[in-house]
Amino acid sequence: MSRPGFGFRIVVCAALFSAVGALAQHPAYRLAGPVPPAVRAAKKIFLSNAGGDSGLFPEPFSGDPNRGYTELYAAFKAAGQFDLVDDPSEADLVLELQLIAPNGPTNGSKVNGASDPLPMFRLVIYDRETHFVLWTLSESIDPAVGQRNHDRTFDEALGSLQLKFGTLVGIAAPNAH
Repeated sequence: MSRPGFGFRIVVCAALFSAVGALAQHPAYRLAGPVPPAVRAAKKIFLSNAGGDSGLFPEPFSGDPNRGYTELYAAFKAAGQFDLVDDPSEADLVLELQLIAPNGPTNGSKVNGASDPLPMFRLVIYDRETHFVLWTLSESIDPAVGQRNHDRTFDEALGSLQLKFGTLVGIAAPNAH
C-alpha cells in the first residue's frame, strides 16, 4: 500500500486548518432580541426594595441593607426622567432592586470559569399588569480594600446599574464633564 504524496498531505492539512479557523471565528455578539415595548414606553415606575443579603452591612459596606434602594430611588428622583409612584398599581413598570452576595467557589480558577463571585445588584423589571419579568439587569461590585473604597465601588456599581437601565429604556447617558 502506498502512502499519500506530499502534495496530498499539504491539501489535507490546509483543509483542516481552514476548518479549525472557521470554527474558531465566532461572530461578534449582537443584541439579538428586541426590548419589550412596555419598557421603552414607561413613564411611571415603582421601585421595590428586595433588600440585601446578610453579611454585607455594616462591613464591608457602610449603612444598612436599604442603602442601595435609598440611593437608587434618590438618583431616579434627581434625574426626573420618570414619575416615581408610591403605589405599584399606578406604575407602568415595577422595578425590584436587590443586593445579593452569591455563594460560590473560594479561590477558584478564573481560567476554568470558577472565580469567587462578587456581591452584585440585580434590578428586575416587571410588567405591572401581568407581573411577568420583562428584563433583568445586574452589576457586580468590584472588590476593594478599606471601608471608603468598598463604599466607592458600591456607589459606582449602583450608578452603572442606573446607566444600564437608562440605556435599556432609551435615555441618553449624561455628558461627562
